[in-house]
Amino acid sequence: MSVEQNTRYKEQSKGRIEQAVTPKHILVVDDDPEIREMLTNYLESENFRVSAVTDSRSMSRVLNERPVDLMILDMRLADEDGFEIMRQLGSPPEAPIIIITGHRRDEVDRVVGLELGADDYITKPFSLRELLARVRAVLRRSGSTRQNSRGKKHKRYRFAGWELDMRMRRLKSPAGETTPLTAGEFNLLAAFLQSPQQILSREQLLAASRIHDEEVFDRSIDVQILRLRRKLEVNPSEPKLVVTERGAGYLFAASVEVL
Repeated sequence: MSVEQNTRYKEQSKGRIEQAVTPKHILVVDDDPEIREMLTNYLESENFRVSAVTDSRSMSRVLNERPVDLMILDMRLADEDGFEIMRQLGSPPEAPIIIITGHRRDEVDRVVGLELGADDYITKPFSLRELLARVRAVLRRSGSTRQNSRGKKHKRYRFAGWELDMRMRRLKSPAGETTPLTAGEFNLLAAFLQSPQQILSREQLLAASRIHDEEVFDRSIDVQILRLRRKLEVNPSEPKLVVTERGAGYLFAASVEVL
């Protein structure tokens, strides 16, 4: 190998190594300067790259400039509504989101945030170690999802005239119209379609929807089931697709075709 070839090989190897150890990029959106500084310092000490901003305009600028692997979003910003920011991000958002909510009793904030597409939540006051654990768990899940989607064939599910495109995350009605789904609704429907005509427990559905299995939070699965029925059922009060099995869970009653 010539000197020039050896130099080129070393440069290419160095580039591959640097790429392999490139830290994950986390975007923090919080209008409290102390929290921004605290999260930035701590996450950077744990080998993450952090961008910390105060509002949606700065958030959009970062998202447009470089890829973001995960967002941490405070739902109670002084001058903006965190829920509206999530609506602007769309469903599903381009990066997984951990929302910061108020006191643990503020169940509505957590439920709405998850319905709008958040992957996880943490309540104030929180420990940095707990936040770090949640960050790593969400990144593992999102990384596994991307890896699986690359390795699997493009799947579509057809049921009762409806069609769900897993790669595009798009649901089409029997009339051919696109029906929007939140991240939680998409995960819930996917769980049903992967196990049709089988009873799924609340615990299984909570896990599929990425909602915490906490006693105070059990009602959130009922909220998502109700929302999903409103989109799928002719008469949501008398469901024919998503059927309640009292004391056991829920069952997707329609036959499902995998395309």
